[in-house]
Parts: sequence; structure tokens; C-alpha cells
Amino acid sequence: MPASPSLKQRTARGLLWGGISNGSQQLLNVLFGILLARMLTADDYGLIGELLIFSALAGTLQESGFTLALANRKEVRHEDYNAVFWFSLGVGTLLYLLLFFCAPLIAAFYGQPELVPLSRYLFLGFLISSTGAAQNAYLFRNLMVKQRALAQLPALALSGCVGVGMVWYGYSYWGLATQMLLYITFTNVALWFYSPWRPTLQLNFRPLGELFGFSSKLLLTNLFLQLNNNLLSSMLGKLFTKSDVGYYTQSAKWNTQAFSLINGMIGGVAQPVLAEVSADAGRQRAVFRKMLRFAAFLSFPLMLGLALVAREFIVIAITDRWLACVPLLQMLCVWGAFMPVVTLYTNLLLSGGRSTLYMWNIIAQSLLQLLGLLLIHPYGLHAMVALFVGINVGWLLIWHFFVWRSIGLRLREALTDVLPFCLLALLAMAGAWLLTRSISNLYLLLIAKMAVAALLYVVLMRVSRAAIFRESLQYLRSRNHRQA
Repeated sequence: MPASPSLKQRTARGLLWGGISNGSQQLLNVLFGILLARMLTADDYGLIGELLIFSALAGTLQESGFTLALANRKEVRHEDYNAVFWFSLGVGTLLYLLLFFCAPLIAAFYGQPELVPLSRYLFLGFLISSTGAAQNAYLFRNLMVKQRALAQLPALALSGCVGVGMVWYGYSYWGLATQMLLYITFTNVALWFYSPWRPTLQLNFRPLGELFGFSSKLLLTNLFLQLNNNLLSSMLGKLFTKSDVGYYTQSAKWNTQAFSLINGMIGGVAQPVLAEVSADAGRQRAVFRKMLRFAAFLSFPLMLGLALVAREFIVIAITDRWLACVPLLQMLCVWGAFMPVVTLYTNLLLSGGRSTLYMWNIIAQSLLQLLGLLLIHPYGLHAMVALFVGINVGWLLIWHFFVWRSIGLRLREALTDVLPFCLLALLAMAGAWLLTRSISNLYLLLIAKMAVAALLYVVLMRVSRAAIFRESLQYLRSRNHRQA
């Protein structure tokens, strides 16, 4: 009988499949995003953006933190998954009915009558997703990253084709809403296909009581987290125009797609892996620091590179109608560069059962952000985005304090792991900007910036003898050798 794979092998495999999945998803998202942005207006995106906070909060309530609660549990029984399945389905149904009848109030709040039918249609998404919550938890807990990837990629391709087709035939924002709904539907069907677990009619909600101590804190935390992530778009819808919401939504979309390439790869394995080694503080610290270096090694060149080519990318991909997105996107890229690091910090705390600490950190950050945005909004959209980025990046020091308390990781050690990659990425981007600034052709400038920045970063990795760069190459070579 073959030996079961080690933690290191499973982590590497999870990271690889997470990278393949997220990379493929982002390529498809870029393709469909370009096609849709060329056909839709800022007002169309603004209407969808105004509703995202309601969908996000409702989706968080129906999931209620049980995915991570099950991942953190030492042993999981059928009854645990079954209770989560029926709870999620019931809550999702009740929330949809509530928001269905509240749709006129939402439309009146924004002064947009067309939001009544649109919201009732779009909100079907979290109702549909409630049918796959337990299956998703099963795949997540068992590090079945490949299966989750195979569930998401076809769903993204099919839903994107339908959405683009509807917009092409004049359905405008209805096509965008349909794309989102079909993605959720197709993904859930695939989750049922890949997960061997099935619900039964033996209703027993007692396991929820055992999970609720952990999940309730995650629920409250995730509500504030969604409020935090969607606060700007909801506030802009009330304080500014639909076009402003559309420009911000478009900028935030490209930023999110870029950092999700790394964030999804890290987040898909970090919490289960760190929970598995939580009994050995020294080993957990070593695993965490290696993940930290890997996240910084990939995140900083990707996000700072996007900021470098933001103008060329926006104009070439979605035309100069969206030029107002460029400064917004560049500011958001600074936040996006640090997001995988934040994800690792929060997953470490959750792996040690520190859900209460995680909860209060998110609540404090969200309240500070809300207060700051309310105070600064008279200074305009750019000032609000800059403050949003500053608070989110600065809060990393707060996260680090509690990580230090948890595993003894000193700030100097964390900076040693992260800052070299940040500085080398900045150096590579600055070099690329200097070497290409004489190019006037927009297409050549985009290609030259990307090529020079990538080459300079690789050279700097080799010159600095970065261990994580060498180990990543060795892993890929050994995998290719085994496949050959």
C-alpha cells in the first residue's frame, strides 16, 4: 500500500492546484471582464455594485462560519455536515424572502427604481449557494483543492459565455446579473458531483451547538468583513453618482482578480495546514514563515506590476472610457499586494481557535474605516479610496501583534520575510518604468513594461539567492520530471 502523502507534499500539491485554479479563473475573468466592460457603461456596473453588499451579507449569514468550524474540528461526523446543510438551506430561504419584500426599500434608499426587479433576481444567488455549503466544507476540510478547481473553472466559462451573449443582445446589467447567478448554480452542481457526502432527512441540529462557539464568532466577524470590503461601493451609491460607483466597482474588480490569484492559492490550504501543525508551536512557526515568504514572493511583483501597467491595460482592454479607473486601481493595488499576507495572519489565528480575537479585530477595523470614510467623503472619491487602503494596510501591524503573542514571531522576523520581496519588486518596477518611458506606442509600452519588469525581478531573485525562488523552481522541475 502506498504511503500517504506528507503534510509538505499535500501543501505543495494544494498550492499548485490552487495556483492552476486561480490562474485559470483569473484568465477567464480577464477575458469576460474585457468583453463586458467594452459593452456596458459605468452606470450598469454601478447598479450591480450597489447591491453587492446585500448579497455578501446574506451569503455570510447562510454560511454562518461553519466551513472553517468544520475544518477546525478534530473529527467530523455525517451528522455535523447534515446539520450544516439543512441550517444553511433554511437560513438562505428565509433571507431571500426577507430581501425579496425589502427590495422596494433598497431601491428607495438609492433612488433607483430599477433596483427592485434586479435585486430580487440577483439575490437568488445566495439562496442557490446555500444548497452547496456542506459540500464545499467537505472539500475544503479534506484539502480537495483539485476538485474545487474542477468545479469552478467550467462554471466560470459557461456563465461568462451566457453573460457576454446576453449583454451583446442588449440585456445590459441583466446579463451581468445572470452571469453571477449561473456561476453560483454551475459551481454548486459540480460541488455535489465531486463531494461524496450526501444529506439525509434525519434532522438533528444538536451538532450546530457544538460548532456554534467557534462559528458564531466567525459569523459576526465575516459580517463586518463583508461590510468592510463592500463599504465603499455602498457609500458611494448614496453619496456620489452611479458612474462613480461603476468606476470604483470596475477598479476593485481588476484589483480583486489580481490578488485573488495568490490569495486563493494561499487561503485554500493555509488554515487546514496550520491547524494540523498547531500542536507544535515551533513547527507551526516554521510552516507559517515559509508560507509568508511564498506569498510575498508572488504577491508584490504581481500587484505592483499591475499598478505599473494600469493605464495601458485599462485603455487597451476596456477603452479610454474607463480612464477614470486608473488612479483608483493603482491605489487599490497597494492594498492588494498585502492581502495574501493578511490572509496568512488571520488563518494562523483561526487555526489556533482564536476566533474571538479575529472577530474583535475585524469589528474594530470596520468601525474605524466607517468613521474615517464618513469624515473624509467631502474630499472626494480618491481621498476615500486612499484612506481605505491606508487603514487596511496599516492594520497589518495589529494582526502581527497577536500573531507574535500566539507563536512568538517577532516583527523583525516578519519584516525579514516580507520586505525584501517588496523592495525588490519596487526596484524591478522602477527599472521597468525608466527603461520603457521613451516608448510611445501603447501596445508596445504594455508588452515592454511587463517583459522588462518580469526579467528584472527574476534577475534580482537570482542575484539575491532567494531560497523560496530556488525551491519553487526545484519543485516544478521535479514534478515535470515525474510526469515525464
